[in-house]
Amino acid sequence: MKALTGQFGVELIGYDLSKVNEENFADLRTLFDTHSALLIRGQDLSDEVHIRLARLFGPIEDRYADERKPGEAFTVPQVSNVKEDGGVTEESDLHMLHLKANFLWHSDSTFLPTPALVNIITARILPSEGGATQLASTRAAWAAMPDDLKARIRGRGIWHRYSHSRKKISEELSRLPMFNKWPDQHWSSVWTNPANGLEALYLASHAYLVDGHSEEESEALLAELTAFCTQPRFVYSHNWRVGDVLLWDQRAVMHRGTPWPYDQPRQLSSICCSAQDSDGLPSLRMSPAS
Repeated sequence: MKALTGQFGVELIGYDLSKVNEENFADLRTLFDTHSALLIRGQDLSDEVHIRLARLFGPIEDRYADERKPGEAFTVPQVSNVKEDGGVTEESDLHMLHLKANFLWHSDSTFLPTPALVNIITARILPSEGGATQLASTRAAWAAMPDDLKARIRGRGIWHRYSHSRKKISEELSRLPMFNKWPDQHWSSVWTNPANGLEALYLASHAYLVDGHSEEESEALLAELTAFCTQPRFVYSHNWRVGDVLLWDQRAVMHRGTPWPYDQPRQLSSICCSAQDSDGLPSLRMSPAS
């Protein structure tokens, strides 16, 4: 085991994810709760193994469940600019703009009625340069945050909307049905991990309104908090190799993608799992009047 940074994250050496099962999963789960981010290199992660591993963490998130035909099976989502014909998406295409929205610091699925616990990603096709994934520990940042800044957000709820983050990239993108499927969600600003009692600030680019503030005031406060959490001392930047698997705790880590030459293909397979009550979800929920 090797540390990824001095603040969070470890690389598991000589680990085979295909051998993880219900009997031995507890060890991996403890590492996940303790270190927030895990890197395992040299994996040949088939879709079947990817799905089996994800189900050990919790229910698999399927944002397209309402669009699937009866009997149509879940397929592993692809973060990719590769088209069905093997070409790549044009940089001005709405799908590419959607990928560029992922360059904003975020936690996955804060806009869903049940947010994500974990994202498990493996690299399939990589460009010649760029395309790193960066992680920022909101747990380490929260522990180091000055008390006066903490006091401005602790105990407050934050509203999240999917189209809000997409609107930062393109008004047209934000109006697509996919980004308006779900009602706005209201979550506590701090998520406590019940496995160890450690707190983390819960932020995302989807956040737009802090209780007790106007949208303009909220935007300024959220930007200040994000800037604090994404200082270099709290960030790990992962330069991908094919066969890498990176997974992180959405309760305690924000992430973002980074640019690459868009005339080159890039494809990552990604599965999110939904948080459950045992992951501290009840304490995250806040009534609109909170």
